[in-house]
Amino acid sequence: MMARSQPSHGKCAFCGVGVTDSNVTRHLQTCSARQSAIQKADRDRRQQRLYHLLITAANSPLYWLHLEMNGAASLATLDHYLRAIWVECCGHLSQFSIGASRAGNEVVMGTEADRVLSRTDRLSYVYDFGTETQLEIRVEDGREGQPLTDHPIHLMARNDPPPLACGVCGEPATTLCSFCWDEGQDTWALCDAHAEAHLEGHPDHEDSYCAVVNSPRMGLCRYNGPAEPPY
Repeated sequence: MMARSQPSHGKCAFCGVGVTDSNVTRHLQTCSARQSAIQKADRDRRQQRLYHLLITAANSPLYWLHLEMNGAASLATLDHYLRAIWVECCGHLSQFSIGASRAGNEVVMGTEADRVLSRTDRLSYVYDFGTETQLEIRVEDGREGQPLTDHPIHLMARNDPPPLACGVCGEPATTLCSFCWDEGQDTWALCDAHAEAHLEGHPDHEDSYCAVVNSPRMGLCRYNGPAEPPY
């Protein structure tokens, strides 16, 4: 629901340094805190294939995730993660496909990531074939080593919530009215005070209210988050 107007900012999960969408891959490749964690994990342990994945929203480039995924984990595991952090609202169907669009070859959810990512560096993902959210998945890097967590996916960096101002007063917005968004109104994003005032004038809009959350699905199908990683 938001177009790019400026660089998208986030933070490295290893050292806490601020990054932008254009330099986060380079930062993660050279981050001393990440390298120290890798060296510590690799001591006297069996090596595994790990993939550095960049997940971006196809129509909302301000939203991005950098994940490290164990190649032995299935795409269903990645589906579960993406649902939790970004898209789950009503249990809709989802699909992975090889290539940059879902017009490519569908991949079965139970397929191990390594079987797919060893032969392609791009996947597409769609959640909800009615009011769809489409994501693009790109392999940025990979390594042979030990995972840095007991979980199959590790969140390495994530965009900060894009700034969104109230359409009435300019203060930070906390609520959006999807009805007004669909109608092209300027007051679809609202702070707490003006969300309450708007509802007084338009009580029929209550079912269209959604929370402002750090997700490209914000405002679609009444998605309300919580937009948090599952682990």
